[in-house]
Amino acid sequence: MTKDTLTKMRRSVAVAYVFMFLALFTLLSGVFAYWFARKVTQVDYAEVWLQAQALWIMRNIVIYSMLAIFAALWFIPLFFLAWDSQLWVKACTVIGVIFSCVAFIFLLNAWIKGIQKFFQNKAVF
Repeated sequence: MTKDTLTKMRRSVAVAYVFMFLALFTLLSGVFAYWFARKVTQVDYAEVWLQAQALWIMRNIVIYSMLAIFAALWFIPLFFLAWDSQLWVKACTVIGVIFSCVAFIFLLNAWIKGIQKFFQNKAVF
């Protein structure tokens, strides 16, 4: 592997980490992070630590997306105005906020752990 391709793959993983951080605010950025990380995993001659970093990003984006979608399901009763005065709707909202916080903290923790290992040029597990 040449130094140029190594630089391109490192840049791709770095951009994926940027989009992974932005995925905390919108899931569309998560799609871009997944796509940039996938580019590195498709190369046969990539260094192992870079592939581990890319797989880490892909894995955590998928888990975060599932957590965020699950959290969003708890907010569905809020769309019906007639149910707004019911206590169970407020309980669903509180549960949705809790699951949203769990998803946010999960991805933030994964991002911090991954970016630390990335700057050390080590595989993340």
